[in-house]
Amino acid sequence: MKKETVVIIGGGFAGMNLAKRLDRKKYDVKLVDRNNYHSFPPLFYQIASSALDVPSISFPFRREFKKTRGGVEYHMGHVKNIDIDKRQVTTSYETLDYDRLVIAAGSTNNFFNMDGLDENVFCIKTAAEASHTRNEILDRLERGCMEPDPARRRELLSFLVVGGGPAGVEIAGALGEMKRDVLPREYPELDQNDMNITLVEGADRLLSAFDPDLSQKAYVYLSQLMVDIRLNTVMKEYKDKKVTFSDGHSEYWETLIWTAGVKGEPMPGLPSEMIARGGRIPVDEYNAVKGADNMYAIGDIAMMETPDYPHGHPQLAQPAIQQAKNLARNLNSDVMSRKFVYKDKGTMATVGRNKAVAQIGKMKVYGRLAWLMWMFIHIISILGTRTKLTVLLNWIWNYCTYSTSLRLLIRPTKYPLRKHWGD
Repeated sequence: MKKETVVIIGGGFAGMNLAKRLDRKKYDVKLVDRNNYHSFPPLFYQIASSALDVPSISFPFRREFKKTRGGVEYHMGHVKNIDIDKRQVTTSYETLDYDRLVIAAGSTNNFFNMDGLDENVFCIKTAAEASHTRNEILDRLERGCMEPDPARRRELLSFLVVGGGPAGVEIAGALGEMKRDVLPREYPELDQNDMNITLVEGADRLLSAFDPDLSQKAYVYLSQLMVDIRLNTVMKEYKDKKVTFSDGHSEYWETLIWTAGVKGEPMPGLPSEMIARGGRIPVDEYNAVKGADNMYAIGDIAMMETPDYPHGHPQLAQPAIQQAKNLARNLNSDVMSRKFVYKDKGTMATVGRNKAVAQIGKMKVYGRLAWLMWMFIHIISILGTRTKLTVLLNWIWNYCTYSTSLRLLIRPTKYPLRKHWGD
């Protein structure tokens, strides 16, 4: 029998798990991604705070696909168009024909239609963004050491984190640890009071998806790390380094780190009726795209409405992995008989050294135990033995010495230009 061609867009948790589990006797699998590696997004904030580097939490697709013994091809490129009628995906470099298409492109930053925000704020949604943010943080620290004017020094060292979800809490906590532990040891020219870290959240508590008791614990932990927390505070504009809030007042912030929202990665060519709220793609209980044949969506970009999740499943790693496994079973059996049912294995967020919160079913854990649980879960979830050991050794070294060899400010060269990398 002739094998069908399955094109998978996106090599995140969803796309990677699906590609590895599809039956290569039935399918030729082609995975498309703009990067040639799979990364571990829950630790991007540690790249931004210089606790880890990109290779520590990334794994090349081609090396991982060697284990599949053929049948999985990697294709680098940005998706430029999806032609449903011709069953073709056009990237920045080629056009691929498919028999079945799986969209697992994940999510991107949601700036809620604020003009110019995408060009002026720093993000940690991708490895490249996290690396860029790290460079800017180190740049501000080095320039602050040389600045003779105290007022300008405080401006340089002003950091605003927008968004009180797990990503915002984690990067704010990492900056707080830098202020409390790193500045006295490595930046003696600076006073701790010169560095201002503020976290703003539009809701009345941090980590709104967690139990209120855990939200309060996170608030206390961040306060202990010298982070100023402002709840019920909504940002309206960021222009010329000035943030305007919903109550009308403005403040200067040299560095704004955005973690306030995500939306589905845009997929050019899909009709508007296939795009739901937040840029997600509506799917049925089998992850089949509504209104299309032999097309599926899994992970962050999929919008599956159920009685328990009327607004779609959480845009987290576990739903993506579970949807990929379920879809692989259905496709391998040739019958879409197994409906997807999400099994919530819990959520957790780390705030700093020995400080974390975890919610597993009705069980609430916080403090050192939650922090150890968080470390264990993340270590076993990273691909590759080498990367697991690298991350673990970095964490042990950082914990024992309060220092890291990764606080390197490496600026990219401008020329020669590689415009096609951004196509």
